[in-house]
Parts: sequence; C-alpha cells; structure tokens
Amino acid sequence: MKDLTNKKILFIICGGISAYKSLETIRLLKKNNAEIRTILTTSAKEFVTPLSISSLSQGKVYDDLFNIENETEMDHIALSRWADVIIVAPVTANTISKLCVGSSEDLASTVILASNKQIFLAPAMNVRMWEHPSTKDNVKNLQKYGYKFIGPVTGEMACGEYGEGKMSDPLDIFDEIKNFLLANEKNRKIRALVTAGPTYEYLDPVRFISNKSSGKQGFEIAKSLSKKGFDTTLISGPTNLSVNDDIKLIKVETAEEMLKATQQNLPADVAIFSAAVADFKMKRFNKNKIKKKDNLTLDLEKNVDILNYVSNHNSMRPKLVIGFAAETDNLDENAIKKLSNKNCDWIIANDVLKNNCGFNSDYNEVVIHYKDTKKQKEKLSFKKKSEISEEIVDRIINQIS
Repeated sequence: MKDLTNKKILFIICGGISAYKSLETIRLLKKNNAEIRTILTTSAKEFVTPLSISSLSQGKVYDDLFNIENETEMDHIALSRWADVIIVAPVTANTISKLCVGSSEDLASTVILASNKQIFLAPAMNVRMWEHPSTKDNVKNLQKYGYKFIGPVTGEMACGEYGEGKMSDPLDIFDEIKNFLLANEKNRKIRALVTAGPTYEYLDPVRFISNKSSGKQGFEIAKSLSKKGFDTTLISGPTNLSVNDDIKLIKVETAEEMLKATQQNLPADVAIFSAAVADFKMKRFNKNKIKKKDNLTLDLEKNVDILNYVSNHNSMRPKLVIGFAAETDNLDENAIKKLSNKNCDWIIANDVLKNNCGFNSDYNEVVIHYKDTKKQKEKLSFKKKSEISEEIVDRIINQIS
C-alpha cells in the first residue's frame, strides 16, 4: 500500500466528546508516515490533551493565536500554507457556523480562513443540532465554498439519543484523506494549461480594442485544477485577479503575446482556453496617438486563432483540448459548429446576455458539448463560477484517468 511520506496534514480538533476519536485518526495517519501538525481549540483541551496529541503525531501542537513562540517559529498564515490538506475532526455546529460567516476569532478559524488548501470537515453533534435548518443552511454554504464533508453517520450518541450526527469512524476519515492525497499526487504528473481574461489590441499608444471578459471563470478553473494537484499554468490577459503561488501565472496583453506564451508552455496534458481573445488587430499600429476626426476607418486583420492552432498542432496537441464559446444567440447550434471547426474535444458554452451570468459576474451557467458523440451534452445550472469550475475539473479527471 502506498504511504503518505512527505504529505503534510494540519489536523484541527474542536471541542466535543468525539475529540477522543481523533487520536486514532492521527495514529493511522502517522503510521502511514504523514507529517502532522495539530491545532486544539480551547474547548478541545477539555477532552484531549496537547501531550497525548503530540505523543501520537510526533509534531507540534498549537492552541493560541497570540503566542509569541508559535508566531516566531511559524505564523498562522505560514501554517495554513504549510499543509497539503486540512482536516477538522470533530467539527462542531458552533465551528460550522463560524466558518460560514468567515469568523476568525481564534487560531483554528483564522488558519482555515487564510488557507488556500482543501479543507475536510467531520461533523459531530446531537441529531437535533445536525437536523436544525440553520445547520443545514450552513453546511450547504460551506459546500459551495469548496469545503468537503466526511459524514456524519447514523448511530447511538454519547447523549443517549440515536440518529444522524455521529462522527465518522476514524478509519473512514483516514481513508478519505489518504485517497485525496494520493489522487493529488497522481494529478501532479498532469500538466494543465489555462488561458483567461481578455486581450488588448492596440490602435495607438493610448487606445485599444478589447471586450468585457473579467477572467473570473478561467481563474477559478486554474484554482480548482491546482487544488486537485495538477501542475497548472495560467496565461492571463489584463485582469485584477490573483492566484496562489502553486499556479504559474503568466501575464500578457495582446493575442500575439498569448499565442507565444501558449507555444512556450506546450506540451501539456490538458488545455482549457477560456480567454476571450480578440478576433482582430490593427494591420498597422499607429506609433502616435490618432487625432480626433469626424470619421475614423480602422484597417484590421485577423489574429491567429489560438484554440484552433493548438487543436490542430499534431506534435504538441494536448490529450484534452477544451474551448469556450461566449454566445448571445443560438447557444447549442453555435457551440456545436465551433466544436467541429476548432477540432477541440469539448466546447463549454454560455449565454452572456443572461442576467447575473457571464462577463464580470461571480456566477455562470454553461452547457458542455463533447466531440465524443456517445456523450450527451451536459448543462451545469446557475451557480458560482467556483462551483462550475469544480464540476468541470471533476469531469476532466474522469476523462483522463
């Protein structure tokens, strides 16, 4: 069995009777050679001790946000970046509520809020607390933010009641974390290239042709790929967006620069072209500012079609090439035509005239058309672009695995 050597796990324990079970999960992780650091909340120390945790994990135990020794050794931001994955077990109804509103009143919640890594939550609470509408709403919101839940399961509880709310078995939690880390390790061997944002095609030193693309969907796809372990390169036109250091970010302005950056970063296993590249550029750039006139005629020529170039580049073509189609009418018809003309494997189409969708919005609704005629088109209904990205990346993994 593959072990977890060189895998870094940040284990957060909240206050609840199930806290003692976390000792067994830590033991299993350490037995498989994982490197573990632990955060105990104040109430967690009522159930388990720092000594018992450090004895099993053979790692540092943190419990105070404002501890000079801890902050000197590794501040809370660095701690959140250090981990490959974060597991909170048990996570209480109180902590779920705090995470949902973005509270950062202690070390555990501050580290979680500052993290850019996958976070797993293993709930443990009374059945009535778990079934309460506010808890259900909080769980749904956290799932939208990208948190993954392990359990809870149905069974007899310490309070004597029976129902759903019992923390998952330590072995099940261990298996979930192990499978995630090993899948990420496998994905690290897969190179993904993403383009995002608009391009600027300059008329003169001060004016340019562009479009309304914000780059948000492409950035979210790159983040999802990176979070799932892909070796990710993001080529972006002008945007105000940022990514973490795990993603190689290349900033460009023009379509020509984007093409050159794409060529320099091939070969790749997967290429997702979500950038809204300008179709035309000036045939001849004006070195001086064009003066105001009653009428102005622009002499334009076509830019190289980057998606078409990569899809038909036999020696450097990625195994999976995905294009985007921003449409204002005949969504399916135009997407199918583009799929055929560009020779790509998928086209992800969206209607940019829909309210609260597409350009500059945090939300989207897309339809995926596949070159493989055995696959039916799929609609990803209206949701946050981060959620759309997670669903797209899950489908990428299923196709290439």
